[in-house]
Amino acid sequence: MISGVANAALPHLRPASTSAANAASGLQPVAPAATEAETREFRVDVSQVKPLSGAKVISAADNPVLRDLMATHWLIAHQTEAPQSVVADNAPENTYAQVKVDGKVVATLYNGGSSVMTNAAAAKIGKLEDPPGLSGPDLAQWRADSYAELLGGTAEKASTAITLSQWTPRESVSTTYSREQLDAAFQAMLAEGQKASAQSLYLASRTQAGTNADFSA
Repeated sequence: MISGVANAALPHLRPASTSAANAASGLQPVAPAATEAETREFRVDVSQVKPLSGAKVISAADNPVLRDLMATHWLIAHQTEAPQSVVADNAPENTYAQVKVDGKVVATLYNGGSSVMTNAAAAKIGKLEDPPGLSGPDLAQWRADSYAELLGGTAEKASTAITLSQWTPRESVSTTYSREQLDAAFQAMLAEGQKASAQSLYLASRTQAGTNADFSA
């Protein structure tokens, strides 16, 4: 295996000195860069640059649409970062049933109604429309039976399967916020930015002085 790698064709390596290699190959040296006189005509004449008249710096706080958009994204990001105490829908302890074909698991159903399957099983099942009104364990049961029938296998309910009355739907993350929530979020976002800026400036000054700072408190 090692000898095969050693004998393989390697990319061209550029030697430290290329003059001899260029002469042998007929390559010409790269033309020198343009002189200052040749490039002077492309430079901007600073004396001709005029300041903008009537220009005004606009803060995000002065733009209600932008302010609310930034506050909404801040709230969504902090909801996503919040620790999840609820077990994931596709966790092993949430298994409802398994569909087996010739003794092999080809699909797994979960108490919330979701399912995973092999590529081969998905190709055979195709686009299967769920009946309206089913959710949770009831949907998982219907899917398990349907998959087993279409795949020519059997559905085996897991010991962790629950009933519909035992199932608690997962709460969806809301992206609609009140005026008070948006205003509070925008102020919190500004406070975070000011704190981060202050820490950066402080750390920079302490680094120059050869000391360290701890902001963990």
